[in-house]
Amino acid sequence: MSQPNRPSAAGGFFIAAGALGGTVLGIALRQPSLGFLGGVALGGVIALAIWLIDRRR
Repeated sequence: MSQPNRPSAAGGFFIAAGALGGTVLGIALRQPSLGFLGGVALGGVIALAIWLIDRRR
C-alpha cells in the first residue's frame, strides 16, 4: 500500500519577499539593484533550506 501524497512546502514566497524587501532596503541606501540581488540571494538560500528539509521528510 502506498503512502498518501502530501503537499510539499513552498519556498517561492521567500524569494519574492526577499526581492521586495531587499529593493526597499536598497532604495533607502541608494543602491536598489544591490538590495534586490541581495534579497533574491537571501530568499533563495531560505527557499533552498526549506526544500532540503522538506525533501528529507
